[in-house]
Amino acid sequence: MSFDDPARGSKAVARFDALPFVAGRAHIRPIMPAPPKTSTVLDARAFDRTLRRMADEIVELNNGTEGLVIVGIQRRGVQLAAQIVSTINEREGAQVPQGALDITLYRDDLQTVGPRPVVGQTRIPVDIDGQHIVIVDDVLYTGRTIRAALDELADFGRPSRIGLAVLIDRGGRELPIQPDIVGKKISLEASQRVDVLVQELDGRNAAIIAEREAT
Repeated sequence: MSFDDPARGSKAVARFDALPFVAGRAHIRPIMPAPPKTSTVLDARAFDRTLRRMADEIVELNNGTEGLVIVGIQRRGVQLAAQIVSTINEREGAQVPQGALDITLYRDDLQTVGPRPVVGQTRIPVDIDGQHIVIVDDVLYTGRTIRAALDELADFGRPSRIGLAVLIDRGGRELPIQPDIVGKKISLEASQRVDVLVQELDGRNAAIIAEREAT
């Protein structure tokens, strides 16, 4: 733009500097939370090796398969128990009974679950009186799930012995409960969790550490 400047006797050019850009709402990119960092504790091959070792240790703990009953805790403990039983049956030429426990109604925090908790299947295929029971679970943490499993199992009979086999022991116990057989022992912060994946439910076998999502 130009105008007459009497002082200079000529036309001067007026310059208007561009205003600084101020971002409006339409220009602000939403802040997306970063995906949780994960690390693999057991990949598929290590996962399978660990379960085979645990199967051998269960047989040694029981001095064979006589009177042995393996019970998995819903959900993923059931799938782990099935893989362990398959290995034992194949190697020992046995038919070890396998059961399942859903401990939902035996939880000590049941009042926080809601008025209609989702309850899975509990199935004990044999009389457990005098038998050697091995409970199988995916992750041992506070010990409260195992306490609930013991309470439920007592409703079915009086075994001669109850053992505990867990794929992952992450520490952090709140009750005096310790496993007899451990696949992998790790130490985690309260802000971390362990996710166990099984082929039947997740499409692969693995154990993964991840950060808990902020609430």
